[in-house]
Order: sequence, then structure tokens, then C-alpha cells
Amino acid sequence: MLGKRPLGIYLLMGAHTRAVVIDYDTDDPTLPVEFVNRAAHYGIEAHIEVSKRKGFHVWVFFTDAGVPAAKARAVANYVLREIGHNAEVFPKQDTIDLTRGEYGNFINLPLHTPLVLQGRTVFVDPTKGLRPAPNQWEYLERMQYVPETLLDEIIEVNELEVVSVDDRDTSCSLGVFLPLPGTLPPCARRMLEQGVTANQRVSCFRLAVHLRKVGLPYDLAAAVLLEWSRKNWPSDGKTRITGKEVQAQTATAYLREYHGCGCEDPAAKPFCDPVCPVRNTAKQPPSKHA
Repeated sequence: MLGKRPLGIYLLMGAHTRAVVIDYDTDDPTLPVEFVNRAAHYGIEAHIEVSKRKGFHVWVFFTDAGVPAAKARAVANYVLREIGHNAEVFPKQDTIDLTRGEYGNFINLPLHTPLVLQGRTVFVDPTKGLRPAPNQWEYLERMQYVPETLLDEIIEVNELEVVSVDDRDTSCSLGVFLPLPGTLPPCARRMLEQGVTANQRVSCFRLAVHLRKVGLPYDLAAAVLLEWSRKNWPSDGKTRITGKEVQAQTATAYLREYHGCGCEDPAAKPFCDPVCPVRNTAKQPPSKHA
């Protein structure tokens, strides 16, 4: 990423997020500094970015696995209430339904080079008069990620109300996941619903192939599979597949068109349905009249 083109992000991945952003639509610098200081009181490291046109974004980053957006939003809104601020919190929802093409709300990413030269889209130091950090990449590398356990502690101590995804109607969330019913083969639907205990990386690739076949865009497929990975409980002594591995397997599946369904693959066999039309069609001998 060289910052030559403006980029943005949809923060929600199903019901999880790896960042929360406070959007101050005012050029008053005291407001984001107050948020950073109050967040630090709870052990949360927050980072001020001068936004693209006006005001500031305050970013809080979470660990690679992400955290439930409901928890992140609850804590961010609690800090805002404590300091009496009125600002937008991104993501704006606790969960979205990726299978229905929902993305959530778009927010611009920092470090767009033409604006960096104007002193915008850069991270600034609240202890030094909001002067830009001299080396933005080093600043990013030094950032501390906030674990979910810290959010849990803040929520518990302050008795914040957080509605769990499990307490909601999950028919449109990834909690009960049947993407594009009637189009994915039974084995893929079962793998997505239940998660897997072995062959995670092969399973991820095969699922990505199926999602590509039913027309899901790459970015949504990667988000769906990242959510799916949290259901996996490896029983073969291996660690759970990481977010980077999910992206790599998905990217490989989307590089070219794969026609096979992987019916004989050891990863798919435990989920195979004997009456699956895909499986039975695959086993049909070639027609003599072909």
C-alpha cells in the first residue's frame, strides 16, 4: 500500500470487527484528545487521525481475530457518554448479513498520499499539539491492539448492557449460517453451519470455490470464511486457521475457475450427503451418446 489511491473499508465482518472508529465532524482538537485520554483510563489505546475533509477520526484497533462489534460499540459509546460527546461510532451496526449483500457503513482509510502532503489522513500525537507522527509506518507498527478480555472487564465493571448476537433473531446473521440456500451443495452448507475439526485449510479452499461458483464476490467470501473459521475446533493438534490463511486460501480459489466439487476430498467426506445431486452426478459414467 503506497497511498496513491484513496481506500476505504467496511469494518463489519458478520458480527465481528477489528476496529472501532469515533468520527468527530468538527475541527475542535480538544474533543478527540478528551476521548483518547478517557479511553486510556480504561487501558484502551486510541489513535487520532486527521480526517479527509473535516474533523478527526479516533481509531481503536483489536486483535487479529476481531471482537464482537456489539461489545466494541458498547464500550465506545460508554466513553462518549462519560465525557459528554456526541459523535458517530463506526461500525454503526452490531451485525450484518453478508449473504444478503449487506456491507455496513464505509469509512475512509488513513494515509492517502496527496492528502498526507496537506497534513490530512495522518495520525497525530495528542501529547505534542496534534503534530503528525514523523514516521507513520513506525507509528502503525507500535500500536497496541485491544483484546476482547479488556472489553469484557469494562462491560462487567460498569454494568453495560450488551445484547449478544445469540439473543437476537439470527435468521439474518452469520450465527445461523445458510448462505444462498438451494445453491450450495449439502456438504458445503454443513461445513459452514458446523465448522470443522480437521483439514481446515483444504476446507477453506473448497468452501471458497463453492462460494465463487454461486457468485459471491471475493471480499464477501473472505469475510464469510473468516466468520466460519471461528466455529472450527481443531482436534488434530493444530491451531485454528488464521485470518491471513483464510484470505490466502480464498484468494487462491478466486484466481481461476475450478470446475471440480471436491466430493472425494477427505475434508468433504465427513459432511457428504449420500443423496446429494452433485455427488451422484459426479459419479455418473459418461454417456455413450456424448
